[in-house]
Amino acid sequence: MADCAPIEAAMIAGHFGFAAAVKARAPAVPLWGLMFACQWLDVVFVPLLAAGVERLVPVGDAKPGAYGAVVIYADYTHSLVGAVALSVLFGLVAVLRYGGRSGAILAGVALSHWFLDLPMHRADMPILPGAVGGLPRLGFGLWRYPALSAALELAIVLTGAAMYWRAARRTAEADASGAGAVSSDLRHPAAVRNIATRARSRTLGIASSLVPRRSRYSAKTQKGQLQHTS
Repeated sequence: MADCAPIEAAMIAGHFGFAAAVKARAPAVPLWGLMFACQWLDVVFVPLLAAGVERLVPVGDAKPGAYGAVVIYADYTHSLVGAVALSVLFGLVAVLRYGGRSGAILAGVALSHWFLDLPMHRADMPILPGAVGGLPRLGFGLWRYPALSAALELAIVLTGAAMYWRAARRTAEADASGAGAVSSDLRHPAAVRNIATRARSRTLGIASSLVPRRSRYSAKTQKGQLQHTS
């Protein structure tokens, strides 16, 4: 597995770039969740690899440790149906914590892992888990062309980083603008008096609502009796 470190690093970079781009368009979704979702298939892949259920096979004509130097037989985690099932599972768990929209987005990011791997992998990605049925394995094999595949990975990373940076800058500018408007209002005595008046009215309304209705009725009755006596 140590020989495959350059490969895994390049793959992770591209997936993280996509997650950053999604964060720019869906700011309510937690960034850590997006980063975890984009690697979810690989997270499940690691223990299966350690158990020998899934495996890495070096390519005969490739230099060991080189970029794209292995065929990845991840027949469960990286099969199309398996990836869909794992992504749905991830999304359902996320729905319980973050709601339906965020859960759906996180499920989509988890599934994006498979589609981002598709152009890079050699033809080693089955459709059905365990390659059942002997259906053709998928993968366009851009790893056979290191310069091209590395350029595509870099483009994804830079695009995601740029989108995230622009979104973060817009948020910071909006926060600064809102704080500036409040600060400007507080410089005007009339605005301060209006704020104080609204606060006092609201406080009196809350206090009035806390007085029991019977007590208010008794107070009105006593007041009427005093007026009648006088």
